[in-house]
Amino acid sequence: MNVATLLGLVIALGFILGSVVAEGGHLSALVNLPAAMIVFGGTLGATIMGLGMDDVRRLPAVTRMAFIARVPDPVGVCRKMVAMAQLARRDGFLGLEQEIPALQESNPFLAKALQMVADGTAPETVTEVLYTEMDQLVERHHRGAAMLETMGGLAPTLGVTGTVMGLVHMMGSIDDPSAMGPAIAGAFLATLYGVASANVVFLPLGNKLKAISNVERHTCEIVIEAVRGIQRGDSPILVAEVLKAFLPPGARAQLDEVTGPGAHVRGGGHEQAQAA
Repeated sequence: MNVATLLGLVIALGFILGSVVAEGGHLSALVNLPAAMIVFGGTLGATIMGLGMDDVRRLPAVTRMAFIARVPDPVGVCRKMVAMAQLARRDGFLGLEQEIPALQESNPFLAKALQMVADGTAPETVTEVLYTEMDQLVERHHRGAAMLETMGGLAPTLGVTGTVMGLVHMMGSIDDPSAMGPAIAGAFLATLYGVASANVVFLPLGNKLKAISNVERHTCEIVIEAVRGIQRGDSPILVAEVLKAFLPPGARAQLDEVTGPGAHVRGGGHEQAQAA
């Protein structure tokens, strides 16, 4: 569970709805079915028209990813790759195979990279395949983010459309002044739905997916660079030095704990002493 996404959504909605109660209003006053139909139904239909059914069908999965996706830890990936360099230097490329089953679910990209190395695939082929895999992964995530951003752009406009439609309907019954107040309030709820859904839900979730995608791309680049070093036969210390360039200065010292005296290779639920 991505706690930050859920916490941010709860805080935003809590303060928005809480402000209504603080002013002495009732939350039931914010409920308007026709306005919701115009904004959310219209946004969905316009998105289908612009992007197609295949993309929109992925909307539930895309939204769920923003809440449950595990954001990779670049420092942890660097430490793992240094440990893999140590293991390959001691046991050879075939020694990497024992790490693959444990990585199949937690880091399938790394598992695929290690499998190709263990199979003796040519370095240039490994690099080409991994870069293609990374680009496709990022493209899928960006398409999901773009869909949410499209909905974030459509919702406010459709909210204004709903408001105009409500005002037109109100003007048609202007002979009843007592009905004008509720009609105006209902009309402006469409704008509220459109602006709120765009700026509290659609656009933040789209930005979250892009942020997750950027971190995943960064960790994929770490894996690719480390695998290139492992296939070249670089020492674990050299691999660690190369990977430090991918980390902020404050986090680089953590790699020294892996390559320093007395370090251990961790993997598969057990520890293996670093080779001399």
